[in-house]
Amino acid sequence: MNRRRLPQAGTFQIAPSILSADFARLASEIAEVTAAGIEVVHLDVMDGHFVPNLTFGPPVVAWIRKCTDAVLDTHLMMTDPESYAERFVEAGSDHITFHIETVSDPAGFVRTLHDLGVSAGVTLNPDTPVEAVEPVAPLCDMVLVMTVNPGFGGQSFMDRAAQKCIRLRQIVGPDVRIEVDGGIDPTTAGTVKRYGADTFVAGNAIFGQSDRAAAIHAIRRAIENG
Repeated sequence: MNRRRLPQAGTFQIAPSILSADFARLASEIAEVTAAGIEVVHLDVMDGHFVPNLTFGPPVVAWIRKCTDAVLDTHLMMTDPESYAERFVEAGSDHITFHIETVSDPAGFVRTLHDLGVSAGVTLNPDTPVEAVEPVAPLCDMVLVMTVNPGFGGQSFMDRAAQKCIRLRQIVGPDVRIEVDGGIDPTTAGTVKRYGADTFVAGNAIFGQSDRAAAIHAIRRAIENG
């Protein structure tokens, strides 16, 4: 399978989360945002155990892979990501992010993901301290900072969680992407950019708007002016 790679760190990327999309017309939803210049699509995979919600599994990812050339940024909100990661890779995921609390050997799991041919990331929940990921973060291609409690879309942005990006950028330097997920819209994107983020997951702020291209442009403009 021809893997897509995350864009170079330091370039600013908006990653629409399909959690907020209309699944009855998902192919056209994805086509609409990629036509507006989107290179990365964010896939929220929830197991109903690590987080209190269920979404989708590898078969849906495989179907999405058939209808887009975008990078599939797959966020495994799962109790046991090590048991399922290879299935998501086989389905077409290009990047896998896991939660630090869910694996006993994070560095080993990052190596496993790299050996599978995909990029790897680690996630911090709002109450997870930066110190929890400090040993493994420099080994990753991206670190994901949750600025809402994972499990549902449409929550309010937590600035205290976003401020972790400042310390993370000091730890990982310029060559690792820092992604922020939760409450990202034109009012918050500039703030997290100033904290050091370069990847911005937005769900309702894009798919909740009738004009998706205009919504993406508004967030992009906020990043540029931030």
